[in-house]
Amino acid sequence: MLDAEPFNMLIVDLNMPKMDGLQVLSIVRRKHPHVRLVVLTGVRDEQFRTRAYAMGVDQYWIKPESDQEVGLFMESIESLLSREEQGGFRGVQSKSLVDIIQLECLSQASCLLKTSNGLIEGKIWINHGEVTDAEAAGLVAEAAFQRILAWKTGSFEILPADETRERTIMDSYQGLLLNSAQALDEATAQAPSPEATSQATFALADISQWPGVEFAMAVRGRKARDYYGIENPGPVGQWLEETLKNFQELGDYLQVGQLQEVVGSGPKRKIAMATLSGSQICIGFPANVPPEQLRDTFKKILEKWAC
Repeated sequence: MLDAEPFNMLIVDLNMPKMDGLQVLSIVRRKHPHVRLVVLTGVRDEQFRTRAYAMGVDQYWIKPESDQEVGLFMESIESLLSREEQGGFRGVQSKSLVDIIQLECLSQASCLLKTSNGLIEGKIWINHGEVTDAEAAGLVAEAAFQRILAWKTGSFEILPADETRERTIMDSYQGLLLNSAQALDEATAQAPSPEATSQATFALADISQWPGVEFAMAVRGRKARDYYGIENPGPVGQWLEETLKNFQELGDYLQVGQLQEVVGSGPKRKIAMATLSGSQICIGFPANVPPEQLRDTFKKILEKWAC
């Protein structure tokens, strides 16, 4: 049927004869990538749900058991069909992180939602449909939750719940999302004007003073380059863009997920690169710096940059 005529959405069970739902999802995602995918199942298994999201399903629902749950399911389907293709978190097509959290809370789920933006990781604990705790980039509770929600893209993984985790967020998930949205709006309104002195330049100047850092560069478009400790930034910036692009294409070809970082080693220095918050970042280190120290320093730099 999918080969014979166009469809907008496929709602699929997991336990089916001849071919199970996960096999169907794999085939449809590969042959018909435009089709919206929704799992509707009676199987309560976190591994199934994690595998389904990793295949790129839009929604994963346990079969409704009440009229209210049926209504929520239908509203979600109608909303999904009305949306245009847009960016989102890998694993859920056209979904913002708010959508993902709402789906988990509406279904009264308990899970650990592990998110990442480049090398920066965040965790959100959900217990029986309520957000109970969060941590990211040295922040905890609601401050960490707001930081994670500020990420526009990234990747996520749904892990088993930790019901022993102490609750630090007492607000309902609706109130929490509303407060976070207001905080993001206020932060956007207070953002410095383009004519203001570049905050990134100050950040790079500060980063360059860290032990072991020889130079730093950030590229935001072909003309917006901030650098420190580099005499000839033009070729370095062009090389940075091309290198990250090539590795991103290689990762897509190998289907190994989102590019996290690239680390290169030469006779004179080591270099670490990543894409974060719309910028491409390159940091140079001495050739003799231990790999563990390089990774730890680079991660702290990216955390500072994300702030």
